[in-house]
Order: sequence, then structure tokens, then C-alpha cells
Amino acid sequence: MTDLKYHKNLTQKAWAAMGINGMMGNIGSEISRALHWQNKGDPISCQTAIERALELTDLTLESVKSSSQIKEVARFREVLGDIYSSGGAEYNSNLEDLDKYTLQFALASRMGK
Repeated sequence: MTDLKYHKNLTQKAWAAMGINGMMGNIGSEISRALHWQNKGDPISCQTAIERALELTDLTLESVKSSSQIKEVARFREVLGDIYSSGGAEYNSNLEDLDKYTLQFALASRMGK
């Protein structure tokens, strides 16, 4: 199990119970926070929000079972890691695109799908 730095009280069982839409939607909340801090010109708070998103993404990788979900979450993590480490240079990625992507999961989760 991932050693949690930011979400110490979160159990893998509770996290997995949210389902993929809930998990990705919650990761999206951290992406949204990172984007907010990026737009405010606060790189430290932006970096911390990305670290929290990466932590939740790792927990998600431990929680999903289907190979298609594993592949999708792993690819998401790779893109998020690119943003964290190089500002998105390798994949031409950005927080705005990840925010839009994860919003769809949050909406599906709210609709109970």
C-alpha cells in the first residue's frame, strides 16, 4: 500500500469504495486546486496540490482491478507526472486539460454512474 503523506486518514478500502468515477473526480479536485494556484502565481501551493493528486492517483492504481482502468489511470499518472516534473514538456500537457478530463468523472460520480 502507498505510504500516504497528505491523506494519512484515508484507507484504501474507503478510497476504492468510491468507484473509478469518485476516485478520479476527487483527484480532479486536487487538479483544480493546482490550476487555481498556478493562475494565482503560487508555484509552491500548485506543486503541493499536484503532489496530493499524484498520491491519490497512486492509491487509485492500487484500487482498480480491470486492465482498462489500470491502463487509463497509469497513463493519467504519467501525464500528471510530466506536468509535475517538467511543466508538461514531454507530452505537451497542462493542468487545464487534466481539469477538463477529470471533471467528466466528477459529473458522472454525482449522477451516480
